[in-house]
Amino acid sequence: MFDNLANTEKKFLELEKSMANPEVLSDMQKFQKINKEYNELKPVVEKYRQIKSSESTISENKELLNETKDDEMIQMLKDQISEEEKNLEKYNQEMKILLIPKDPNDQKNVFVEIRAGAGGDEAGLFAGDLYRMYHMYADSQHFKTEEIEYQSQGVGGIKEAVFMVKGNGAYSKLKYESGVHRVQRVPETESGGRIHTSTATVAVLPEADDVDIDIDPNDLRIDVYRSSGHGGQSVNTTDSAVRITHKPTGLVVSCQDEKSQLKNKDKAMKVLRSRLLELEEEKRQKEISDDRKSQVGTGDRSERIRTYNFPQGRITDHRISKTIYQLQDFLDGNIEEMIDSLISYDQTKKLEKIGENN
Repeated sequence: MFDNLANTEKKFLELEKSMANPEVLSDMQKFQKINKEYNELKPVVEKYRQIKSSESTISENKELLNETKDDEMIQMLKDQISEEEKNLEKYNQEMKILLIPKDPNDQKNVFVEIRAGAGGDEAGLFAGDLYRMYHMYADSQHFKTEEIEYQSQGVGGIKEAVFMVKGNGAYSKLKYESGVHRVQRVPETESGGRIHTSTATVAVLPEADDVDIDIDPNDLRIDVYRSSGHGGQSVNTTDSAVRITHKPTGLVVSCQDEKSQLKNKDKAMKVLRSRLLELEEEKRQKEISDDRKSQVGTGDRSERIRTYNFPQGRITDHRISKTIYQLQDFLDGNIEEMIDSLISYDQTKKLEKIGENN
């Protein structure tokens, strides 16, 4: 796995030299391209240098061990070798993780789509809880959120909400949230105290670049209408809301958050591109022979991924069999522990796959 690391370090040094070249510094587009590649290689090269340093230390101490006859020195060298071998094992494991093929979408912004599922008004209220949870999580990560579409339902719940999360690595954090989320609790509207089970679906889509998806304008039907607020009240006296239908696929995207029709159209087109990119990705994955379900990040919105059980105060992620007993804290956006566990599980599975192929 590490055969090409010397070449990677050589490439890294070449990029470092290029970034100091006046010709490159005067061309911002070229500089940004080189700087991006440099920063992608930097953690790999730094870890490679740690590995080389550790191997060198072990080798030098073993040579000294063969030359000395002093008992105290022998014990000290053995301890140092043992400690450095542990470091080397850790560095090698960390390097394997760094060399896992990167998801090209990991650094992208994302669109989060939340829809009420089975359960009537209670499903809408739960969808609202998820909407709040992801917004609070985004705030904790210093990500920015941008509203796209919001349709209220019933007694203060959500029928459907779409918003964008902007920030470096947003997709790498949130991509595991796609799927069916299930809640078990006594609804506020339930007088008999019976526990109900309701669901909401979450879809997380990476923002598609213009070059990712080519859309023929003739394939679009664009309708405009008056936007309404979270409570259903009219918030605009002009036809600023936009609905775009992609005729070949039947996909429909609406946006009413902005007062400007042009801005709403631009946002809706971004969502449409991301949904079309998702369709292309699903087609591509179906052509891959490996069973995609063996990976945690399938993104399948029909898969039940998590249960929020209020009577027991727990959240259980069924993909990794992990349970956290801090339900309210979790719904307040403190979901980092679960996300880190999902990332770790996914990395482990990918490492196992690499080991099988080697």
